[in-house]
Amino acid sequence: MPNIMSRYLDSTAAKYNIPKEYLSRTVLGTAVCLYGIKLGYPLIQQLCTKTGKPTENGVKNAKGKPPRNGTVVVANGEDVSTNNNDLVVPNGKAVKRETASSKNGRSSPAVNQEFLLQLEKLIRIMIPRFWCTETGLLSVHTLALFTRTFLSIYVASMEGQIVKFIVRRDIWNFSIMLLKWLGVAVPATFINSMIRYLENKLALAFRTRLVRHAYSLYFKGQTYYRVANLDGRIENADHRLTDDITAFTSSVAHLYSHLTKPLFDCALIGLALAQSSRRMGANIIPGPLLACIVIGATGQILKAVSPKFGLLVAEEANKKGYLRSIHSRVITNAEEIAFYGGHKVELNHLQKAYYMLVRQKNHIFQQRLWYVMVEQFLMKYVWSGTGMVMVALPIVMGTRQSSDGTPDSGVSERTQYFTTARNLLVSGADAVERLMSSYKEVVELAGYTSRVGEMLDVFGDVSEGRYRRTATSATKQSSKGYDRLEFKDGLPVAKGKIIESTDGSISLIDVPVVTPNCDVVVPSLTLVVHPGMHLLITGPNGCGKSSMFRILSGLWPVYAGELHRPKDCPMFYIPQRPYMSLGSLRDQIIYPDTVEDMRKKGLTDDDLERSLSLVHLAQLVSREGGWDSQADWKDVLSGGEKQRVAVARLFYHRPKFALLDECTSAVSIDVESNIYQAAKDAGITLLTITHRPSLWKFHSHILQFDGEGGWDLSPLDAKTAMTLRQEKAHLEAQLADIPVTQQRLQVVCKELADEENRLSSSTLN
Repeated sequence: MPNIMSRYLDSTAAKYNIPKEYLSRTVLGTAVCLYGIKLGYPLIQQLCTKTGKPTENGVKNAKGKPPRNGTVVVANGEDVSTNNNDLVVPNGKAVKRETASSKNGRSSPAVNQEFLLQLEKLIRIMIPRFWCTETGLLSVHTLALFTRTFLSIYVASMEGQIVKFIVRRDIWNFSIMLLKWLGVAVPATFINSMIRYLENKLALAFRTRLVRHAYSLYFKGQTYYRVANLDGRIENADHRLTDDITAFTSSVAHLYSHLTKPLFDCALIGLALAQSSRRMGANIIPGPLLACIVIGATGQILKAVSPKFGLLVAEEANKKGYLRSIHSRVITNAEEIAFYGGHKVELNHLQKAYYMLVRQKNHIFQQRLWYVMVEQFLMKYVWSGTGMVMVALPIVMGTRQSSDGTPDSGVSERTQYFTTARNLLVSGADAVERLMSSYKEVVELAGYTSRVGEMLDVFGDVSEGRYRRTATSATKQSSKGYDRLEFKDGLPVAKGKIIESTDGSISLIDVPVVTPNCDVVVPSLTLVVHPGMHLLITGPNGCGKSSMFRILSGLWPVYAGELHRPKDCPMFYIPQRPYMSLGSLRDQIIYPDTVEDMRKKGLTDDDLERSLSLVHLAQLVSREGGWDSQADWKDVLSGGEKQRVAVARLFYHRPKFALLDECTSAVSIDVESNIYQAAKDAGITLLTITHRPSLWKFHSHILQFDGEGGWDLSPLDAKTAMTLRQEKAHLEAQLADIPVTQQRLQVVCKELADEENRLSSSTLN
């Protein structure tokens, strides 16, 4: 490339009769000016742009730019973190926006006290005690790094001796030293391979400890459900549990290796160089002093120009997680998307998520381009020149004369010193370079530490019932039912009581039904369900039927009133879309028990067959190849079969209460009636959400929601059932008459218009 440019300049200068020196200066000056404009334009733009365009809600952030992902709502003088792009101003105070990397009131990831505290907490998890497997791996790894440093110094001294014997033309000693050098290469290469092996083993051990701890928190107290539905601080918990933990543990293990060995190298190589300089009779102070000055200046320059790699890496990980969640959503809802033909919409979402990630990575690449250029200039060329000066000083200023009587007047010894010192300086410079460049890795580690530490903090908060979500707006707080709730920082406080029932009944006393989005569906609900009291629940969509089940099961908090339920809460919930787990056919029936749990209960496969017979699936075992057959059951079984398998679980577990949420909507009416009768005969109290009148006869009471926050609980006798049937038939008849009535109305309007036109014409005549 330089030759091409030189030829081009020569031809241009000759063609236009311009001195080549002037032309070269012009090209160089133009390049420097363009580079200065590139660096200065963002700064000038930032200084000149004091205000930005308003957002969709007419509110700007502190820099005058539209808000990105995440908000912090200032309510009552405190920051309330949110997880979406909505602006919420409960009390009319200012709103502060944050980027996605600093959501939930956290500062941007950086090497500061918060990072050190989070890292210390995570290290205590990864190394729980002094005597453990991780400590042993760290000790062996440290010993391998220490040994590798000694081998580097020893090999450098051997190479110096080999060069000395070459200068002296001593073939015998040269051959012996060459054989020794080759012999040392075997353990040196083994140590190098061992260092990489131990680094990978250490990362895997750290990951195992951290994953075990994170999983224990994730599956404690239904945290996996509450993080996704009740809390809004973590959008992609699966990404943080997999990729982020892997990246964090690998970064910690790699950083330990890249910090420990350079420190050993700097200390031991410095001592070896000082001894070599003293043997040459030179002063040992000027060389190390010059090195310290150059290294210190390099560090200050790199620190000043270093981008915020922690913030950039955290933002990149966030966009990776979002892209992964979009892919997961497409896989989960593939059938619905295919029926709707919504592939274009989903492709658009995927492309937008991917190009957001591409833009972020390109931004990181651009930041690293200029940083690496400055870093390489300082560490490669400036340090190489400094090393030449350090090697030359003892040779030029040394006072030692040759003492071995060789005819070369000490040339071989000076050559030996030069070769040894040069190799040691190369190793030392490489060590210092790794220490300097490791700052960038430390900043990147801060990003991973922030995400993993935040995840564990959220898991801990959620398991203890502390949730943070989008703050409630003033409009919602003024609506019906909010006067009974207590708010803190714009969020409702769960101050209801959960009390153990002594008579085995379930009761709600003045409990509001509140959704995770703080919508009060029912301001106050009071009911008591005794064993044997079969309750039918009806009402329009969104009136609170399924929400009541979530409160009874403990999935949603009790914001006010009292919830009484038996000890250990012997309730079994069956949704409309049953969950099919991984495993054998036997595992589908006994879920969530394991085979060991089934045997402890004294049950066998014959008992499971009886459960299948009750739901009219006795042929399923032979059809699928036995109890131990493995398959993707959510695809193998039809909708009705999956619902009946879920009901078979009910007969296997035989709880006291069954919460049935349209769980037999895909089952025929005759089979459905047999299932409900068998459940009553088994002593299971039924709480059923259904719209089928055929199931009314299996219940003794009815709870009706009106969709406006009201409800009515009454016995369901034959008279009530008949009244409901008559009302249903009357409403259906009225709905059927609507098209006919509308058609007749159009005809009447047309006749009236014609009549008015005739009257107008006769009046004019």
